[in-house]
Amino acid sequence: MSALESAPSRQRLPQRLWGRLPVTVRRSTRVLAWLVLISNIVIVGTGGLVRLTGSGMGCPNWPYCTGGSLIPTHELTWHSLIEFGNRTLTGVLIVIAALAFLSVVRFRQERPELFALTLANGLGIILQALVGGVIVWLHLPPSLVGIHFVISAALVANAAAYVCRVYGAPGARVRAVSRGYAILAYATSAAVAVTVLVGILLTGAGPHAGDAAASRNGLDPVLWQHIHAWPAYVTFGLTILLLIGARRTPPQLRLTRSVGLLLLIELLQIAVGLWQARTGLPFLLVNIHMVLAVSLVAAMTAVIVGLKTPATAPAAVAAPDSAANSHA
Repeated sequence: MSALESAPSRQRLPQRLWGRLPVTVRRSTRVLAWLVLISNIVIVGTGGLVRLTGSGMGCPNWPYCTGGSLIPTHELTWHSLIEFGNRTLTGVLIVIAALAFLSVVRFRQERPELFALTLANGLGIILQALVGGVIVWLHLPPSLVGIHFVISAALVANAAAYVCRVYGAPGARVRAVSRGYAILAYATSAAVAVTVLVGILLTGAGPHAGDAAASRNGLDPVLWQHIHAWPAYVTFGLTILLLIGARRTPPQLRLTRSVGLLLLIELLQIAVGLWQARTGLPFLLVNIHMVLAVSLVAAMTAVIVGLKTPATAPAAVAAPDSAANSHA
């Protein structure tokens, strides 16, 4: 075939690829949504492993590991392998984010929320990688490491919202619970946020700096352990109230199940937190605590998303004060 004959085929290739993209939510779309959530939680665990094993400077440069090499050289240690493994996982996240975006881009007009959530996920991962590079350049300052974790928590919340919405119907959404229950749910989410933020400050004061030469924030870790516990117990109490109130919400919302999962994660988090505090902060328990923290954020996000339902659904008229329902 001549070059002139093959030119139209090359020109049609983008159109053919575009035509293969989904035009509605498929099973593969939902699988990718779960992969987005799982991968964003897993990288918190690997990132925690980097910090807790003192491997934060295992690759002392960025984006290269060392000198002009993207990968660890034979002169470097196992710390380099741990840090490089975490960086490699970021590449996996980018691939999953791209596939998730492509799985919804053709029907972005019908499902703009899915388009926005996948786009935010991809941009957030890129931002996270850039912040990680700055952290390495500045030798692990605790303030930036804390921001790094906040971005991770935000990405997990975004991914959890995406999983919830990919199973939902398109169109406007309205509140399907009473105003009082919605206020209680938002108060609980605020308590979760405070708990996580105080936990980040506590971690910045603790012994796990990611490198022996990295600085600490100077806070008293013993005092801040107690300060961290206060919003955690408030969160626990509010969640119990949420679970009690969930029995009076429309069964279509499945809030009893969502809040039950939230409560279970909190119980595990409290148990691990007390255990690690009494055993000298072993790195494995601290890492589990970090993963549970973002899992808590994901579960809380699912509860918040579950407060609303499509405007045309029967549950939309179940709230006692449905006239005050607000559109999403």
